[in-house]
Amino acid sequence: MNSVIFSVSKPTFAEALRFWLKLGFISFGGPAGQIAILHTVLVEQKRWISDAKFLHALNYCMLLPGPEAQQLATYIGWLLHGTRGGMVAGVLFVLPSVFILLALSVLYVTVGTLPALQGVFLGLKPAVVAIIVLAMVKIGQKSLLSPLHYAVAVASFVGIFWLNVPFPALILGAAAVALVARRFFPAPVATAAAQARAVQAEEGYYLTTHSIVPGTGFSAARLLRQLVAAGALWAAPLALLGAFAPDFGFWRGLSMFFTQAALVTFGGAYAVLPYVAQVSVEKLHWLTPGQMLDGLALGETTPGPLIMVLAFVGFMGGYTHFGGSLLLAAGGLLTTTYYTFLPSFVYILVGAPLIERTQHNASLKAVLSIITAAVVGVVLNLAVYLGRAVLFPAGQLSPAQLHWPSLCWLVVSLVALYRFKVNMILWIGVSAGTGLLYYLLTTFIG
Repeated sequence: MNSVIFSVSKPTFAEALRFWLKLGFISFGGPAGQIAILHTVLVEQKRWISDAKFLHALNYCMLLPGPEAQQLATYIGWLLHGTRGGMVAGVLFVLPSVFILLALSVLYVTVGTLPALQGVFLGLKPAVVAIIVLAMVKIGQKSLLSPLHYAVAVASFVGIFWLNVPFPALILGAAAVALVARRFFPAPVATAAAQARAVQAEEGYYLTTHSIVPGTGFSAARLLRQLVAAGALWAAPLALLGAFAPDFGFWRGLSMFFTQAALVTFGGAYAVLPYVAQVSVEKLHWLTPGQMLDGLALGETTPGPLIMVLAFVGFMGGYTHFGGSLLLAAGGLLTTTYYTFLPSFVYILVGAPLIERTQHNASLKAVLSIITAAVVGVVLNLAVYLGRAVLFPAGQLSPAQLHWPSLCWLVVSLVALYRFKVNMILWIGVSAGTGLLYYLLTTFIG
């Protein structure tokens, strides 16, 4: 057995709390970017959790409906500090973006858009693309263990980028490939040498796949308590709205609508947005198609999960239904946020204790390792998709349309983060300041 190079003590709850709070303000870049930040900080810098343990949790979250990055943070928070750790991690992942989006929504319906804010994100977006690229490389180096893994990653990228295969179908396809490979080929999916490297790679972390986490396994009593608590948490806000808010029918419909949307968000926000847009624009008339696009832009340029764009829809629903009331619009945003994310906490706090017992199941590990390979292809797709949007904002892939300042900052970010190991959080701040400075220079000089 390999000796441990060094040990990492369990982080205190206060230490973890500070990180989860900070994460809520810097979690730009959509799920892939947010997962990249979590991996960089928790695995590489703080070493609170090993890469294999991180990927095991990620694979479970990828199978669930809802925002996988927020669910991953909840899962890791639960691993570190139990139920309170999971609750704090999940809530703080979302909370800053709730208030930022609320402020931007109020500004949107009162004074319009803020050009200076777009300048800030002009610097942030290339930096986020660089973070995603580096995360894809690092995850790929540790998870692409055989020719089969590489083939699945390539097929995943081709499927989602060129063939528009839905994300859930990719995950199911990867699982099917893993089961077939394990059934018909006697050789292990990963080579013996790769398995040895995987064992060695777990040295020097607080949480590894060999860590014993309290409260794992199936408990009928615990499951019953959790389901009763989930039902009470779903019903309590509705009871309060029925007692104190005007027009309870609106609030009941809003709560049911976004609960249903949360339960079918397989494949991330982009998978559920067409459904939400169709119902909220064409049937409920809460907002116009143009306002829906503006809400998506606000969601893209704020930290937190992109699914937060649903909160903007809830804001506009309250604003429109109640004749321009900012107070009831804010109530719509907060209610939407609550019912959008409540199922995510239930999935993790109920499912994580069961999933923890599966990490040494050879068949399941083979399936999940192939799913991770598929995720590498999905992350590559996101890097290409966002990179194209950042470098060619006009939409035409031609040298004449290339946005050279973004390309320059993307290259600078890659060099700073990879070659000089600049702190990622610091670099996000530098990038935001650089984007604002560029906007001011081009506005007042150009």
